[in-house]
Amino acid sequence: MTRLAQTAGLTEVQQEILSTVRDFVDKEIIPVATQLEHRDEYPTEIVEGLKELGLFGLMIPEEYGGLGESLLTYALCVEEIARGWMSVSGIINTHFIVAYMLKQHGTQEQKDTFLPRMALGEVRGAFSMSEPALGSDVSAISSKGVRDGEEYVLNGQKMWLTNGGTSSLVAVLCRSDEGHPEGTAPHKSMTTFLVEKEPGFGEVRPGLTIPGKIDKMGYKGVDTTELIMDGLRIPANRVLGGVTGRGFYQMMDGVEVGRVNVAARGCGVAQRAFELGVSYAQQRQTFGKPIAQHQAIQFKLAEMATKVEAAHAMMVNAARKKDSGERNDLEAGMAKYLASEYCKEVVEDAFRIHGGYGFSKEYEIERLYREAPMLLIGEGTAEIQKMIIGRRLLEEYRFQG
Repeated sequence: MTRLAQTAGLTEVQQEILSTVRDFVDKEIIPVATQLEHRDEYPTEIVEGLKELGLFGLMIPEEYGGLGESLLTYALCVEEIARGWMSVSGIINTHFIVAYMLKQHGTQEQKDTFLPRMALGEVRGAFSMSEPALGSDVSAISSKGVRDGEEYVLNGQKMWLTNGGTSSLVAVLCRSDEGHPEGTAPHKSMTTFLVEKEPGFGEVRPGLTIPGKIDKMGYKGVDTTELIMDGLRIPANRVLGGVTGRGFYQMMDGVEVGRVNVAARGCGVAQRAFELGVSYAQQRQTFGKPIAQHQAIQFKLAEMATKVEAAHAMMVNAARKKDSGERNDLEAGMAKYLASEYCKEVVEDAFRIHGGYGFSKEYEIERLYREAPMLLIGEGTAEIQKMIIGRRLLEEYRFQG
């Protein structure tokens, strides 16, 4: 065994893709990640490199100019990228979710219009579901889209929009009561609108404002923003799938694969934390020998490596289940929950191994220590994952009395 988190049964193409991504991460991301992160600087050169590698079109079908790869291939690539810098994986994640939603639910015209340019990275995607007062209660969405002739008029405020400034296509979830009588369940009166805009901040098109970047504890470099719609008009043919009332299901489908992505990010960050911890433990000496020779440190390393392996295995299982066409909300929820929790624990153990130096910005583990908490809440909190898991288990193990 030479490396943790190996994946059995990969094709030669998958292995070649992962090898290429791993080399790119080692040469182009890890050497500059901490410096860029401390400056909260968008990694333009790294993103251009990812475009050249074709990663923005990794799961987009070949007929639209993409590579037509599986969710598993994508998740393993994300794992490698997050190992280098988690923020970069966030840049491609929201793009990927929008491309996936278009592929699965878009009209033929919508696919033909957006997917070829998304595969090249010329059109960059973001998706917007959350709102300032929303939290985990998606049914409480208040942003609204109202039909006006051949257009819809959108009003409302959205929150926590990854790629809000750099994206040019945003999938926005709003309420739309058209054709849905009063008393209709909230999740049956939501619609996903495809909103095209100019990259940047301020008023990026009439009726649409991206105020600016939200200052965050970690997960820097990638732009996280609000999105304000005030009389925003979009054509009726920009309703995802061409039919209102399906937005909740479309978004949940996207979030389901997004949870596999977050699990992959957790695996990648945990792998990097283990690498840093095991390396430092063999260099740092106390009481006349490297601290790696102290049993207490060996116990930590053993626990860390076991968590990295377990999280990776669950992430791979969830991705393969989705690729098979089967329902995977249970597996995705378990993988996201376990990987994010284990990531936090592995990062903290690596931080402890570094001792006082872990508190210094000169050491990479300090950055990881600030990045890991985002995974605990992104794509649904641990509590939401437990609810999903619990409900699905009760379906599978229904008491026959």
